[in-house]
Parts: sequence; C-alpha cells; structure tokens
Amino acid sequence: MQFSENWLRTMVNPNMTSDELSHLLTMSGLEVEEVEPVAPPFTNVVVGEVLEVAKHPDADRLNVCRVNVHTGTILNIVCGAPNVRPGLKVPCAMVGAVLPPGADGKPFEIKVGKLRGVESQGMLCSARELKLSEDHGGLMELPDDAPVGQNFRDYLQLNDLKFTIKLTPNKADCLSVLGVAREVSALTGTPLKAPQFQTVAVNLDEKLPVRISAPDLCGRFAGRVIRGLNAKAPTPQWMKQRLERSGQRSISALVDISNYVMLELGRPSHVFDLDKIHGGLDVRWGKKGESLKLLNGNTVEVDEWVGVISDDREIESLAGIMGGDATAVSLDTTNIYLEAAFWFPQAIQGRARRYNFSTDAAHRFERGVDFATVVEHIERITALLIEICGTPDTKIGQVDDQVVNLPKRNPVQLRTARAAKVIGVEITDEMVADIFKRLGLSFTQEPGLFSVTPPSYRFDIEIEEDLIEEVARVYGFENIPTLPPVAANAMRIAPEESRSLFAIRRLLADQDYQEVVNFSFVETAWEADFAGNTDPIKLLNPIASQMGVMRSSLIAGLVANARYNINRKASRIRVFEVGAVFAKNPAIVDGPLSVAGFEQPKRVGALAYGAVAEEQWGQPSRNVDFFDVKADLEALFAPRTLRFAKIDHPALHPGRSASVMLGEEVIGVIGELHPKWQQKYDLPLPPVVFEVSADALQQRDLPSYAEISKFPAVSRDLALVVKQPVAAQQLLDVFAVEKQANPACAIIQAIVLFDEYQGKGLENDEKSLAFRFTMQDTQNTLQDDKVDVAMNALVTAASAKLGARLRA
Repeated sequence: MQFSENWLRTMVNPNMTSDELSHLLTMSGLEVEEVEPVAPPFTNVVVGEVLEVAKHPDADRLNVCRVNVHTGTILNIVCGAPNVRPGLKVPCAMVGAVLPPGADGKPFEIKVGKLRGVESQGMLCSARELKLSEDHGGLMELPDDAPVGQNFRDYLQLNDLKFTIKLTPNKADCLSVLGVAREVSALTGTPLKAPQFQTVAVNLDEKLPVRISAPDLCGRFAGRVIRGLNAKAPTPQWMKQRLERSGQRSISALVDISNYVMLELGRPSHVFDLDKIHGGLDVRWGKKGESLKLLNGNTVEVDEWVGVISDDREIESLAGIMGGDATAVSLDTTNIYLEAAFWFPQAIQGRARRYNFSTDAAHRFERGVDFATVVEHIERITALLIEICGTPDTKIGQVDDQVVNLPKRNPVQLRTARAAKVIGVEITDEMVADIFKRLGLSFTQEPGLFSVTPPSYRFDIEIEEDLIEEVARVYGFENIPTLPPVAANAMRIAPEESRSLFAIRRLLADQDYQEVVNFSFVETAWEADFAGNTDPIKLLNPIASQMGVMRSSLIAGLVANARYNINRKASRIRVFEVGAVFAKNPAIVDGPLSVAGFEQPKRVGALAYGAVAEEQWGQPSRNVDFFDVKADLEALFAPRTLRFAKIDHPALHPGRSASVMLGEEVIGVIGELHPKWQQKYDLPLPPVVFEVSADALQQRDLPSYAEISKFPAVSRDLALVVKQPVAAQQLLDVFAVEKQANPACAIIQAIVLFDEYQGKGLENDEKSLAFRFTMQDTQNTLQDDKVDVAMNALVTAASAKLGARLRA
C-alpha cells in the first residue's frame, strides 16, 4: 500500500514529524517499508511565463526568451526547447538555483552565462532536468492557471513523501488512505477528518435491470445510470498527483476517478459503458466453456468456480477482479453504468491467481471490503464524476441498491484478565474501553468483560485473540516490558528405546554417505518409473512444470542426484536422504500434523554408485554391489536383526532386490536399479539403493544384561544341500526357530553363511550352502557330545522342513 503523506495529513494531521509517523505506524503493525521523497532536492525554481520568443542571432536552434517571474525584472533566457512559445507557463530555474545531480553525480548550479554571445539569466526546465520524469522532449508545460512567481516546489507540493507500508493479510481495512488515517487517529488521539461529500440530486428515472443469481457470491450490488458525461475532460492535476504518488498511472478521467476513490476509501468500483451493455446484468457463477476478454487484453476461460457479471448476450466482467474489454469506457463514452458491490472474500480468493495475475480490486475484495457504505461510495464517485466530467446535459439516475445476503457480525468477547495475561502488562477496564472507543469499535461492558460488535469494515475481528491484538497495538508494543519467562522449564528426555533422526544421519555419514535434500515435488514420469504409481497426488499450482506431483518414494530423487553428479565427472557417489513421502489414504483424518486423505510417513533412503572404496593401494578396486549396501543397512539397525525376502519392485532389478523385514513386518526395500531405468537415465553403472521406514529405524531394543562366558567358543561348519528355490534366509529362519525351541541348541551364539556351491557332485537343481556356527556355554567348557546333539538337531530340522541333506 503506497500513499502520499500530504494526502494522509488532509484526513489526520498529528503533531509529529514524518520519521515519528513512520515509526508509529510500524510499531502498530503497519510496517513502513520505505519512505521516499516525491522529488529530488532542488532550489530557487519558480513558475515562469514566457512573454516573447525571438530567434537567436547566431544559432538556428536557439531562441531568446523574455520570461516573467514576478520579481520586478523580466529575465532574458536562451532556450533550445522545441515547444517554447509566448504565453507558456514553465518551471524557471533562476540564477543561483541548484538542480538535481546529472550523469556525473554533481549538483548543477545555474549561473549568468552567455550562449553564442547572448546573455542568459536562468534556465527553462524540462521534467527530466528536475528529475520528475524521464520526459525530455521539451519544456515541462504547466496549466494556464499556474501562479507566476510561485515557488515551483510549493506549486506542485513536491515537499511530500511517499509512504510504502507492508500490510499483513488481516489488515484489509488499511488498504486505503482513510483506513490508515483511522489508525493514526486511534493511535494519536488526533481528530479524524473523513472526506465529506453531498448526495447528488437525481434527475433521471432510468434504472438498468440487475439480477443477483448468486447470493453466495455477491451480498450487495448497487449501481446507477449516468448520461451525458464528457469522458475527454482532463483529470485534475491534484488527482493525478495523488494517483501517481500512490503508484497509479493516470489513464482517463472516468478510470482515474474510480481508482482515486478506491485508494481514498478502499472501495473498488467499475464503470461500464452503458451503450455497450445488451439488456440487463446478471450477477452469477460462471459456466464451463464461457470465456471473457479482459481489460488487460487476456482472454480467460471461466467455470462454475469463478463469479461473473453478464448481460443478455455475453460475460462483461470477472466479479470483483477485472472488467471486460467489451464494455470498457473510452474517450468517446458519454453514458455509463456505475457499479459498486460487496463480494464475499471466500468467493474471490484464489481466482485472480488462477489466471496468473493480480488486481487492486481482487487484492481488496478477497480480504474484505466494507459492506455498509456501498451507496455512500457510489455518491462519492458520482460527485467527482459530475465535478470533473459533468456537462449541462448530464443526467443522473437513482441508485439501485440490492441487498440480498450481508455477513452477520457476531459479538466477540474480551476478558480483561485474559488480555493482561497475554500482553504481559496490567490492563484495566478503563484502558480497554478507551482503546475500543479510539478504534471506533462499538461494545457493551461488564466488569472484566467486553462484548464487541466488529464494524462492517473489519473482517479481521473474529475471536478474542483478535481483540487482544488490537489492545496491544494501540497500547504500544514498545511499551510492553521485555521480561524473562517465568514458566517452569522442564527438560524433556526422549525415551531410551527411541533414537533421533539426527543420530541416524550421523550413522549414515559415518558410513561415508553424504546427505542430500530434494524437493518433495517430482516429475510424473518418476513416479511411474520408480514407484509404479500411476495415480500420484497432483499439485494445483506447481512451482515448475516438471514438478507436478508429490513423491511417494525417495528413490527417484536419489537417482537424479547420482545422474547430476555423473554428468559432472563424479565416479563414486554415496548419498542419503531423510524425508517425507506422500500417498493417498482415505483412512487418514485431519489432525495437528495430518491432512485428511493423505499419508505422509518419513523414510530414509540411500544410494551407492561406483567404487566400493576410494582407489588405494591396500585393496583392489571393485564396484559396489548389493551385499555392500545390505551390510550398511544391517549396521544401521544393529543390534536388531533384519530379514530379507525376494521381491519384485518397479524400480529394482528383478533378481537383485529384496524386501527388508523387521520380524514379520516389511519396512522397506533394497536392491540394484532396474537395467531399463539405468539405460533410460544414462547411468554407466547400476547404483544400489535402499529405502526404509524412518519410524522403524528410530526404534531400538533396550540394552539387556548378559553374562560373558569365560569358556572357549567352539566353531562347527555345516554344509547342507537344498533345492535351488530354497533361499538361505529360509534355512536361517529354521535355525533361529530351533534355537528358541530346543534347549540343546541354546549354546549357539552366531550363525554365518560363508559359502554357496553349485556344480560337480550336485544335481542341476541343487545347491550347497555352508554355515559356520559359533557355540559357547557360560557354565562349562563345551564337550563334543553336547555340540553334536545341537548340530544334529539343526540338520534334522532343516531336513524335515526344507528337504535339506548333509553334503557328502
């Protein structure tokens, strides 16, 4: 929100400097981002009148001008501007004047000089020379009524400042000079001088038929017919000045007046060319397939989500956003329909952004505009139209005000004790009552309790905390003492059976992985390739066209990281990510950290590519494989034991991938990237990846005491022949069950698979798996007979359950 300080001071003029006013606004929640002078400093420039113009005797392009500046002496000034002429009023820099710096950065001082032998006693100025604009096509022409001899800065009120304030979304009532003036009046106690205007006399019975078909879109619609205006009338200099200093470009009188009242009172309005409207107007929701060419030249498609104003033939305007080109006013317009309405904020929010543009009207309507002063603002605009564009033939119709559905203003209660507790200072009923009166809030009072009915222009007052904020703002944030907290500060210790994600990150970093952070938004093709997800969660407004869906797996992002580094000549890559993935789940309900219908679990994923270790003399170089990454994963979960089972996964090699299981629960996957994705994404070597549940990884078993045996351990090797489909994990599962169920096998401390054999001596459908068993007793030295009993029990169990036999 940008405005002129002089304009603000016409409504409220507190006894404080510009800096003090800026500080006051900032401390009340209206952050002043910038205070900028409307013109650079220059001195001794006055309004001059050119009396005579004669050709320079020695220069074809120069003129010798006699200029009156009301000092008693007519100045002789040499000028080369093409538009200089007798009777022209123009800024005149007198001898001794200091103009803004030029290209060299130094101020320019005017002195008596000679140009081609003719003395020049000053300079006639262009707007560019005064740094008022970039226009340097000629002298800056002033209106005929400009007072000769007046200080030019005073004439154009150039000793003014432009305030730019950064408003929070809830302060829609301050999106006007009147709104800011109300705040300043409340904060300083200075009387408010709101704009005054008279109701314009009606001399025309004509009304344009209007129907409100969507009361959930428009709660109030007012308009009037005005005929016989002069659209070519120039916008007054004072209005142009205020518009420009508020960041608005002057277009034409009809448009400028509408924009001026929007800035003055916060009321966006629209002026239709009455002769271009076919029949009456209908305020309704759009229909699929309809389109509208807007004032900015864009043609947009509308549907049932967008409000429109249409006539009997076509759509004429996007409700509360922008008018249509078909009924736009021009310099040839003589008859208009002036419209002002109340649009429900929720019916405007997001509509302009949908079409990738923003307007001043939408910015205000989607935050809430005063619904009680629609007619008064129509009268204000009408008065300015008659004053500036009126003619002897102007006819003014009655205001057609249709009220169908206004917001209910429910009282909001404030407890004085609660306000004092939240703000942290002693607040009394008298202080609260005074603040509410200054803010213009109507209320009823009981001891310690206020019931406030929000004004029609305040959409930000809905709960008690909103009123507490108002009290704190007017009381002054800088007046609230800075005190240390007095609440008990209890240390919360995480449960011992849970470890933090930070600890997991450190473990992965210790294993030579480097953390990456990827966007949760990914390409649709990635979801299909790496997760087999043909129905991903789509984004309504993606930050980039290639980031259109939410990820359901971390693998795609890790592969993209590998590809990025490979393209930059990296030969060895080990990366990991800890982050959320997203999936549709109808069972999820809304909660503090959840959104209905969507699951957002955290996962830990990692990728290894290239050499298993940096090249060195101590070991031969080889590429990382499935078992290297499997060992890293097992180290992450240690001392908990993982189980692995063959799996078909869309992202992974069908023969080199497995599901990761903790007990009977599947918690993730591990494997080598599928060859077709390796080829599609230009990876010279196959990376190995894993992705597991972060929740499962955070859980750990509590330490338990176990006696350390002082007796020597015994190792036995056992080679079993099984059918090819039998997995080593199945044998390990059988051994684990037997150890738990058979007391004779309780001495087994560890089991390791150390060999697999196929070939001579075995059938084509057979393989030999060799395991090493480490056994130890805590009470006695193990004897061979006890070890034999345990080994025989294992062989018997494996034979009975999996058809295994001892290898000869």
